[in-house]
Order: sequence, then structure tokens, then C-alpha cells
Amino acid sequence: MSDPLDAVDWPVRTERLVIRRATADDAEALWRHRRLPEVTMWITNGPSDLEDFRAHLVQPERLATTLVIELVEPGGPLVIGDVMLRVEDGWAQREVAELARGTEAELGWTLHPGHSGRGYATEAVRAVIATCFGALGLRRVHAGCFAANEPSWRLMERVGMEREEFSRKTGLHRSGVWMDGMHYGVLAEDWTG
Repeated sequence: MSDPLDAVDWPVRTERLVIRRATADDAEALWRHRRLPEVTMWITNGPSDLEDFRAHLVQPERLATTLVIELVEPGGPLVIGDVMLRVEDGWAQREVAELARGTEAELGWTLHPGHSGRGYATEAVRAVIATCFGALGLRRVHAGCFAANEPSWRLMERVGMEREEFSRKTGLHRSGVWMDGMHYGVLAEDWTG
């Protein structure tokens, strides 16, 4: 099976950022922010140490869907975050299932807290959505988060995604608390960039 992200001419560049596909060599740079409690509290998989994270990152499915966010600086690029971009099938009835293959994408992201508040995550996610609707030719992009993760759902709203679902106590947080969830999406036909 071919990799749908091969259709993109990587890296994707914005005014301040470079977004590129991750490699196994990115583990240490990504671990610098993914290990922080304020990041780990919201992500699905919070590895306990660098070697655990490296083993997680190099799994073929994870490495194929991880994009690195680099800040362009005079001394060279600085890794400040990552975006998960997973192309997937849309839901369809059996007779038309083939037409729904590879038509959607799920997004997720992290950003080093030391770089928050400057619009970098918004800039990166907006560029990834544009890539989904441009080079990848997808019809829909969606993302979800715990409702308590206000910065994440506010970012979804800033980039033009609409709230599609609010679910009560739908996800068990690693703290042992069942938390409310939120899901957002945007269609190619509604995307304004």
C-alpha cells in the first residue's frame, strides 16, 4: 500500500515555519517538549522516557503520520512541535466503500509551551489543513480533544473548524477521571484558509 503523504512536496513552508516529515533522528528533539507535564497531560501516549518515546516514534504507522514543526531561525531550524496527520477512510456503506477510501484526515498536535502564544501552532495546523485540501485532495479534516484542553479546541476554531460533537465523560484520562470530549471538523468546500 502506498503512502498517501508521498503526494506532498515536503517540506511545507510558511512565513515562519518549516513542516516536514519526521525521521527516527527527530526523537530527541521531539522528546524535549513531549516529556513536559503540560504537554503530556493532553496527549494520547505519554511515554515515560526517551527510549520509550523513541520506540513509539519509530513504529511504522507513527513515523509515517508524524510531521515536525521547525521554527526558522538565523542559527538553523529549531524543532518546536509536531503534527499527526493520518489519512483515513470516510465512513461509507458497503456498496460505495471504495469511493470513501483515503478521503479524510485526522489531525493532532503538540507545541513546546515555551513557544506558545505566538501563533505557531495555528500557523502550522492551518498549513497542514491547506495541504490536506490541496496536494492530498481530501474532502474532510477532523480533530478531537478533551473539553478541558481549551487551547486545543480554541485553535480548531481559529483555523476554521466547526464543533461537531461535545460528548460527556467519553474519554478516560490517565489521571483516572472520565472527561468530556470535543470533536471538530472542516470540509474542503468550506475551507477558507
